[in-house]
Amino acid sequence: MADSLSHLQPLNTRKLSDQIVAQLETLLLEGSFRPGDRLPPERQLAEQLGVSRPSLREAIQKLAARGLVMSRQGGGTFVTERLDAGFTEPWQEMLERHPELHRDVLEFRRMLEGTVARLAAERATEADRERIGRLYAQMQEAHARDERERTSEIDVTFHRALADAAHNALFTHLTGSLLNMLKGHVHDNIASLFEAEDVSGQLLEQHGRVWEAVRSGDGKAAEAAAQAHIDFIEGRLGEMREVAARRERSQRRSGG
Repeated sequence: MADSLSHLQPLNTRKLSDQIVAQLETLLLEGSFRPGDRLPPERQLAEQLGVSRPSLREAIQKLAARGLVMSRQGGGTFVTERLDAGFTEPWQEMLERHPELHRDVLEFRRMLEGTVARLAAERATEADRERIGRLYAQMQEAHARDERERTSEIDVTFHRALADAAHNALFTHLTGSLLNMLKGHVHDNIASLFEAEDVSGQLLEQHGRVWEAVRSGDGKAAEAAAQAHIDFIEGRLGEMREVAARRERSQRRSGG
């Protein structure tokens, strides 16, 4: 009898709530739910998953115990920053105290965003391309109106969309973490670059070259365009830092 049953596989005895947890974790990993996002209402989410509300409630409690979601009184359930926090928190403080680290960050960004752009060109779905194209069009509009704050926001979202289109969970979260860490710095950098003649136009063109390469599925061109974009930012910011350093030296010499 034992031999005749040897081909049988163990049954999946996982609790339904554990299966729900696994499915929700997948949505978190792939970026369908981002840090700060509110989960759909309990009734709606239970219907979408095809499960009972008590089972869903138990799964949400398990996610909350792991620190992945949190409930706000009268405001629903939200995704926490835990997936990003371990990367972001120490480096945010280090960047503020050690400006020389900005060069290292740009070097890392060059590697990361080059690879992300190449994978996005090779793996993007039609929905991904539609999203990236829509964001680039919004960037063009904001640029035409000289809306610097809006352009900065779209710039960050554009790079997030590229990371999502790479369809790699780690790239999605690394890019999100890096952009969160640099959020203030990204805005400051773009605002500063806007002050230079025609730099904003060059930044727009660079994003356009990345988008065109992704749209055409040319991975090598997308990678080169993304890296050239970071090289440009690094070069211009380096020039601006040097100008500021010379100004400070001059003021010290004059006693001002």
